[in-house]
Amino acid sequence: MAALKYAGLEDTDSEEELPPGWEERTTKDGWVYYANHLEEKTQWEHPKSGKRKRVAGDLPYGWEQETDENGQVYFVDHINKRTTYLDPRLAFTVEDNPVKPTTRQKYDGNSTAMEILQGRDLSGKVAIITGANSGIGFETAKSLALHGACVILACRSPARGEAAVQRILEEWHKAKVEAMTLDLASLQSVQHFAEAFKSKNLPLHMLICNAAVFGAPWSLTEDGLESTFQVNHLGHFYLVQLLEDVLRQSSPARVVVVSSESHRFTEIKDSSGKLDFSLLSPSKKEYWAMLAYNRSKLCNILFSNELNRRLSPHGVTSNSVHPGNMMYSSIHRSWWLYTLLFTLARPFTKSM
Repeated sequence: MAALKYAGLEDTDSEEELPPGWEERTTKDGWVYYANHLEEKTQWEHPKSGKRKRVAGDLPYGWEQETDENGQVYFVDHINKRTTYLDPRLAFTVEDNPVKPTTRQKYDGNSTAMEILQGRDLSGKVAIITGANSGIGFETAKSLALHGACVILACRSPARGEAAVQRILEEWHKAKVEAMTLDLASLQSVQHFAEAFKSKNLPLHMLICNAAVFGAPWSLTEDGLESTFQVNHLGHFYLVQLLEDVLRQSSPARVVVVSSESHRFTEIKDSSGKLDFSLLSPSKKEYWAMLAYNRSKLCNILFSNELNRRLSPHGVTSNSVHPGNMMYSSIHRSWWLYTLLFTLARPFTKSM
């Protein structure tokens, strides 16, 4: 009993009664968390029972959920014309009893982004996602935005970027989403994007390098480099360099580079074991689309690993990720044969 009193958890008639200085709050997606005003900290577990809870059902008639300038959720009672930070559904909470995984992994190939983000409040976090108007990039942007993050959709096509923004706003009209133009096939465009983002004076907590081309015919960018290499790797490399100072100032922050298991099926060294730059941006005669893609993905991983080594001491982590084999997105649109192969594999692979 003395220990409970020392911790501020004096005995009461109910284990559900909050100790002095504690307050019950909810996130946008209905998860209950607890604020300790004395120690200025928050936690998911009830300070006495240790239980996790979520609210049940919809808001009562006439009520609406809002978010203040600090990202905190509050509630408007339009009928009685009053506001409160107390969720009217807190009287109808249900206990969260997550089933413990039977394997070592908490998530598997069937997990969705919304499941992984469940219960997380990303209010105040800022994310940039390249290639966010479709496929993996769009699903990532939508999932982060629906959990409160401010998301910048960095897209080559302004029209498609704006269309993606509207699709997210249709799901939640208060989502903080914005499209900005970024063409990774132009280093000047990358520079202009970085300057435009910095002019907003925003922090940057997540930079997700997702955009990529696959199976594209040989072509050179305006910078004189093979397109697959520049779009998949070099453009992102340059973007991270330009935004590195913002990432460090926003720490803890992270860079996520979307790579592929196909990086294993190539090499970028010559016969003597030295890096062969001619393999990275090959001539038309030496070009094979699949190999070019594999090499760009290998560059992604090498870059991500080195970036993490350099920036993790400064609070910025970097990870590369394999999203899944032959996921049916728009990446295969360059050639009908790739589209056919992806279509045949679609029933056996992870969906968007």
